[in-house]
Amino acid sequence: MTTENAPLYLSGQTGSGKTAVALVLAKTLGPVEIINADAYQVYSGLEILTAAPTEEEKELVPHHLFGILDCDNECDAAAFSDLARAKIAEIAQRATPLVVGGSGLYLKAITHGLAPTPPGNPELRKKLEEHSLEQLVKQYRKLDPTGAKKTNLANRRYVTRNLEICILSGRPASEIKSVWQNNQPNIHAVYLRREREDIYARINRRTERMFEEGVVEEIAALGELSTTAAKAIGIAEIQALIAGEIEREACVETIQKKTRHYAKRQATWFRREAAFQSVEVGADDEAETIAESVLSLP
Repeated sequence: MTTENAPLYLSGQTGSGKTAVALVLAKTLGPVEIINADAYQVYSGLEILTAAPTEEEKELVPHHLFGILDCDNECDAAAFSDLARAKIAEIAQRATPLVVGGSGLYLKAITHGLAPTPPGNPELRKKLEEHSLEQLVKQYRKLDPTGAKKTNLANRRYVTRNLEICILSGRPASEIKSVWQNNQPNIHAVYLRREREDIYARINRRTERMFEEGVVEEIAALGELSTTAAKAIGIAEIQALIAGEIEREACVETIQKKTRHYAKRQATWFRREAAFQSVEVGADDEAETIAESVLSLP
């Protein structure tokens, strides 16, 4: 009889040092396999921009769901949750799944489970297929303006499915997709909490390091971007730099500012997440020290 290993969830703001701590935890707890829970590290071609684990780091411990999608693919919380949950179940049979990332919505979709959406209706789908994409988009915007802003409206399949959910449920699809199956999951989840000045300084340094490592060349090599991938902080700014619309210094400063704002939103999100235990991290704490704090939690 196989005993499943309970997953450990490790989160924190962007730049908080999750990758380094995860590697120490994997070495200490072993056998461990790391699963991505970052909305943008799932994409291939954004490794420098998203500070994804390096190839050398991946060789130290098995990594999953990193760089598995081309940048022209859409990926929302529901789709990612399905991938992650399946991978967690698979790994749990042989090792401890260590789920690492700072995307609060994606993590919550994994840990709490999104409520099921209405199944497809062939009769309704046939009627929708008779309309032009422009007509479908117009109706979708009317029924779910919030969801429409976050959807690739050029993708007929996404628009049709979301519109179908709106019609069958009588509610906006975006509202349906934000309901949780379990509001109090029994999980082992940790949030690395740093002081604001510390995290902001780390973000500023990391942004500068990205440019030293060749992030401009990385973004220049990108092809078509999905709506999801295009939202990654830094892409628009670096594309403007490449086009000669802004100077390098302004580009760096804008990315730093936007990333700091994102970190602030992350902190606000995780303050509400009772399932995640906070671990206070000092500016000079080494990854080994932080890992020890994580392992000492009840």
